[in-house]
Amino acid sequence: MRRVMAALAAALMVSGCATVATPEPTRPPASPAASAPTASAPAASASASPSESGPVTAEPEQPAPEWDVSTASSLQVVVNKLRPMDPPDFAPELVPVSTAQEGGEVVRPELDAALAELDAAMRAEVGEGTFVTSSYRSFALQAQYYQNAIASFGQAAADTTSARPGHSEHQTGLAIDLMSTAKLCRLDHCFGETAAGRWIAEHAWEFGFVVRYPEGADAVTGYAWEPWHLRFVGAEVSTAMHERGTRTLEEHFGLEPAPAYAEDAS
Repeated sequence: MRRVMAALAAALMVSGCATVATPEPTRPPASPAASAPTASAPAASASASPSESGPVTAEPEQPAPEWDVSTASSLQVVVNKLRPMDPPDFAPELVPVSTAQEGGEVVRPELDAALAELDAAMRAEVGEGTFVTSSYRSFALQAQYYQNAIASFGQAAADTTSARPGHSEHQTGLAIDLMSTAKLCRLDHCFGETAAGRWIAEHAWEFGFVVRYPEGADAVTGYAWEPWHLRFVGAEVSTAMHERGTRTLEEHFGLEPAPAYAEDAS
């Protein structure tokens, strides 16, 4: 009899410990059916060691994006003295420039949207907006500009400032020549020393633009410094170029430098 009473007392003590260890004051008393034991997977301990919870694996490194630098309609297409437009008569979708302009300037919609943001930011910080003097150029207009440059400066000098027909990135609809609404230093190196020129050189990348022909990069781009010439490439590319310190599209995309046209190379 004493053994039976001792066993009952022990059982009551064990049941009492279980109830104290997991109090649930807000829940109603469980029914006899609900209190029946059920099989369940053991919960993982919060203090489990790495070996107990499985090996920790690092996220796989994402591959660098593959940019399309050859298709004429691509935002990243590269056009230079070694990479002409293909096809030569390419004409993109165009919209009127929505900021101040010379008159009748048209660009790709992506460029215009980004330019409007850049213009608003520059007005807020510098007090001057952008004034576009040149934008999309057809093959025929390129030929006219190139012949005018030859007549004014001779072909050798013209080739440092004006693209031959079919080799101008203005034909992509993604390039603009600009100055500020103060209209200082039109198509002149001194634009780079104006408040607007310095702001553009420092901040254009934030809006997806790059100064396409930076100072001292003639041997890569084939053109003299043009602080007024912006090229839209998209914010992802312009940000990467800014972070890596690459100044030209040729360097950034690992393309061959284009200091001269293929037929002029010695």
